[in-house]
Amino acid sequence: MRVEKSFRGISERLARRYLSNLGGEIEGGDPEGDGDVIADEWRASLSSEKVSIGPSVKLTEVTVVFEGDAERLDDLVEAFSQKAMRAGG
Repeated sequence: MRVEKSFRGISERLARRYLSNLGGEIEGGDPEGDGDVIADEWRASLSSEKVSIGPSVKLTEVTVVFEGDAERLDDLVEAFSQKAMRAGG
């Protein structure tokens, strides 16, 4: 199964930390690295870009592509989404 979700107001670094806290390990082992986050039953790939939300305001939007077992991904995406929603304040 593959699920793609985008989140605004968090950085890729913070998203990787959240995924690590949910049981993943950053490829290459560098906590500040930019690799995918992998676990036994899932993998998450991250990318980011600046998006306009008005004429003069831009936010970072992080896109996470979750791949793995369907049952496990439902729980992972929900847990990650809750963490990411709190990131903005």
